[in-house]
Amino acid sequence: MARPRKELISVQNTPYYHVISRCVRRSFLCGIDSISGKDYGHRRQWIEDRIRILSSLFAIDVCAYAVMSNHHHLVVKICLEQALSWADTDVANRWMSLFKSPLLVRQWAAGEPLSASESDTVSNIIAVYRERLSSLSWFMKCLNEPIARQANQEDQCTGHFWESRFKSQALLSEEALLSCMAYVDLNPVRASMAETPEKSTHTSIKERIQPEFDLSRAIASQQEQQSLQHFELPIKPLAVFEGNVNDKQQMGVLFSLKDYLELVDNTGRVIREDKRGAIPLHYPPILGRLKLNPQDWLSNATQFEQLYAKKFAPKRRQRQIA
Repeated sequence: MARPRKELISVQNTPYYHVISRCVRRSFLCGIDSISGKDYGHRRQWIEDRIRILSSLFAIDVCAYAVMSNHHHLVVKICLEQALSWADTDVANRWMSLFKSPLLVRQWAAGEPLSASESDTVSNIIAVYRERLSSLSWFMKCLNEPIARQANQEDQCTGHFWESRFKSQALLSEEALLSCMAYVDLNPVRASMAETPEKSTHTSIKERIQPEFDLSRAIASQQEQQSLQHFELPIKPLAVFEGNVNDKQQMGVLFSLKDYLELVDNTGRVIREDKRGAIPLHYPPILGRLKLNPQDWLSNATQFEQLYAKKFAPKRRQRQIA
């Protein structure tokens, strides 16, 4: 029997979730229409851009994603401590990046004097915004609804684009998290859309290996679609691989990025009868294919978050942040 969403998502039990959204009737509404031959592949970029923008606004880290022709996968971590650390002004700015707020909130944000009762009202509204910005349901609502509207506008039609809100699975252990992330990152390989993970477009593993996210383009696209009011934050990196457990509080994935890439590469070579694709067995290991210098790799893998903006981001985005 179906269970209420609030019973499926419990941050007290686990902050990690695997989320899936499929197009109606599993049609290729983000790929090539087999009947008309029309290519809708550009919508995959819409979804990828939206995922990265929303992650930067919400207290939700993205561990893995794969945008396919008729569905998308996400592995996320809900970070309540992030939302609790934000100042009220930060919460309001993040929310107003996506939605128009009541006049009273706009007056407060502009520094206009308010009465005690008006200030209390604003505080209550900010508390609601803070809760929503750490909600997986609101994250998925803000992801899927604008994509559906834009696709319907492009197709000059109405009706459902996604077959349901979304489906979620709690990931209760490190093994479950890593297995799910590898499964998600290997989706294009299994579907014969790419030979190797580093050639899998619109996936988190390709973005980790060869970062190409263009913040300026993403903002312009989202604003053109009228799904973004403004965006004044640096882009949040994908969830960091922090290596082995230590005595410090760890916020990322308790695994090294080098080991994860090797895990994905070895798993992708396994031929499955129920899937069309696999990494060719004669290909060299992934670290060899990427021609990575061991010292550079160690630095990248242990300081990914600190180095992201300076070393991995496209030059255009570096200028945007500067």
